[in-house]
Amino acid sequence: MEPHQALGSAAAAIGLPVAPALPPVAPTSHLADPRAFFDHMRRTDTLGPELTRDEVDGCNAILEACGEAGWPIADTAYALATAYHETAGTMKPIREYGRGRGRRYGVPGPHGGQIAFGRGYVQLTWPENYEKADRRLGLGGTLIANYDRALEPEIAAAIMVRGMREGWFTSRDLDDDLPRDGLARFDQFVRSRDIINGTDKAEKIAREAMDFQAGLAAGGWR
Repeated sequence: MEPHQALGSAAAAIGLPVAPALPPVAPTSHLADPRAFFDHMRRTDTLGPELTRDEVDGCNAILEACGEAGWPIADTAYALATAYHETAGTMKPIREYGRGRGRRYGVPGPHGGQIAFGRGYVQLTWPENYEKADRRLGLGGTLIANYDRALEPEIAAAIMVRGMREGWFTSRDLDDDLPRDGLARFDQFVRSRDIINGTDKAEKIAREAMDFQAGLAAGGWR
């Protein structure tokens, strides 16, 4: 038993309130000090003051995908902020609200009648985009056969990373606005929203990206 578990058990035995166990810190090798990253994020309005398991797991999956892709700090911060916004703050891959109703892609399509509504950390839509993701990620047709694979954290993170880098969503990509080295400015994060969705909530997401960027700096992103 870990020391904090022993203390919790003792407190419960005498009727004292027990604080919830903290989620584990990121296992990624791309942060020199994962705990410093999460400690910083607890102090922000973005993820603080308490972290849920989904928030930690989501950050872990995204950090791992960005690190494996060799992303600099600004790109990684903007990916985290984008996921935070697109998942309504849960950091968990989600299905589009409304399941595409009223949208041109919200009808049964060519892959077994599945509906290509948005799924994932970024909302992957349209049958041809599921085909592209399946092909580019080497998923062997499994994403086409089951669109819900885009809800698996590792696949959702890979879709976001490749899509934001290669301009899958709007033809704009991360290289258009963000620096390859050093920290991004607020205005650069604002302009980056067109990678995903025009200017929708651009300043809000930029503020969240600034929080994540400061957290990554505290954690020693490498």
